[in-house]
Amino acid sequence: MITRRDLLKSAGVGAVALSVSSQPVFAAAEKVVKMEALMPPPKGNRVVICGGGWAGLTVAKYLKKENPNIEVVLIEKRPNFFSCPISNEWLADLVSLDFISHDYNQPAAKYGYRFVNYPVIGIERDKKRVYTPNGYIEYNYLVLAPGIRYNYSAWFKDDKEMARYTKLHYPAAFIPGSEHIALKRKVHEFEEGDFIITVPPGAYRCPPAPYERACMIAEVFKRNKVKGRVIILDPKGDIAPKGPGFRAAYEQVYLGIVEYVPNAGIKEVDPVKKVIKTNAGDFKFADANLVPPHQAGELVWMADLIAKDKEGKPTGWADQDPLTFQAKADPHVFLVGDVIGGVPYPKSGHMGNSQGKIVAKVIASRIAGKEYKPTLPDNTCYSMVNGSPQEAIVINVNYEYNEKEKKIIPKPKVINERSEALAKATYEWARAIYRDMFS
Repeated sequence: MITRRDLLKSAGVGAVALSVSSQPVFAAAEKVVKMEALMPPPKGNRVVICGGGWAGLTVAKYLKKENPNIEVVLIEKRPNFFSCPISNEWLADLVSLDFISHDYNQPAAKYGYRFVNYPVIGIERDKKRVYTPNGYIEYNYLVLAPGIRYNYSAWFKDDKEMARYTKLHYPAAFIPGSEHIALKRKVHEFEEGDFIITVPPGAYRCPPAPYERACMIAEVFKRNKVKGRVIILDPKGDIAPKGPGFRAAYEQVYLGIVEYVPNAGIKEVDPVKKVIKTNAGDFKFADANLVPPHQAGELVWMADLIAKDKEGKPTGWADQDPLTFQAKADPHVFLVGDVIGGVPYPKSGHMGNSQGKIVAKVIASRIAGKEYKPTLPDNTCYSMVNGSPQEAIVINVNYEYNEKEKKIIPKPKVINERSEALAKATYEWARAIYRDMFS
């Protein structure tokens, strides 16, 4: 659980305490953290959602659709929505920034939930409070949907300066925002040499994304006649998912531009000397998209809801019921989207949207005192593998629950033959999901 001292540390505030009215205020220099209520206590049932990505937005909208009387508060630190899905197409100028950017005000106004544009700096589950720099908000139910965080310590241990240097000069661009803009600038200004993409080990946000990104960067190189290669360093033995489709694109569309290196688990990263040592050899680079291992977003750690392995060590991902998404340690907290662990669900936008609808039904049913047997989510993931002409491949996955073994079993259907029809379907899918969240 977070303490007041922890709150101050997370906000960058020193330990000077002043008393204003009867409520404590902690301050240092010009930074102030108010320890008073940002909103009045709930009059009925209030659901606070932390994280305005694909999952959080969906929970907010569908809770209000399930029961307009539920007070829904969505807290998000970003002022506007930037979509990771379709960002690779934007990287290659196949879509405009307007296509993947949206405002938070429209859905909040239309569906009647409250949008709070602050970062979350603390969570006290025993008091049912979420803290922002401008005060706390009390809840009856809490939904945590903060997405991912980067685990640079896997590469650099406690060397925070090296992690900072890597993030600044070779952004991963798996968290929406400036990193994507920086990566696009780097790709379009690249002149020659080897451009490396690292694929994270274990679970990470959107499994096909690094392979699609390689295609889109290669598309820019091909268009600009760049004398360079895109080298993919993958810790796995083969591309997954949609391996045959990506391989065909590398060999047929981007032959000589994309090089795929399997079994390239990273042993050492030196961003200053521009060298990566792997199990498949050492690689020097002119520039790179260095993507470290992923973990559940910071708020899940803050709430002390990370799962532990048999040895008692953190797995890096949330500990939730596989069917209801309820935190195992707290019946009033739900974990949704990319943070979840222990289930065979990819960390994708479509999956977050699908889970969000389920969580909304579960919470609304509990508030109404009704039984609800959750359904299973589904997933669709298109990948653009050619930019001229635009061609894509796709995977669709439904899931079944094996009651006897208590396991969720994926049932994938993959189309590895790239086509212009699938490229068109990519944008139709994106428009439909954006409408579902924002319109």
